[in-house]
Amino acid sequence: MRKRLSYTDEPTLAELSAIEAEMPLIERELEVLDAEIALINAADHGGPSPLDWRRLRRAEARATRVATELSDRSTVRRSARKLAA
Repeated sequence: MRKRLSYTDEPTLAELSAIEAEMPLIERELEVLDAEIALINAADHGGPSPLDWRRLRRAEARATRVATELSDRSTVRRSARKLAA
């Protein structure tokens, strides 16, 4: 016998909270994507400039920094939950 999964159109409060917590990382990843698109577009106009490459490196560094911060926060939360249990 198969269980029927119920699908809803709306995210749960927990899902919305998780998205909100990851929003800084999502924004930084969009900056990386914008920089990559600029590199692709620059290829049609003589190639990317050193400034284009710097923009990409800086966007990647910011994304990495935010990902590390989020990871550190979640590690601290998990540790606190283990201590409370």
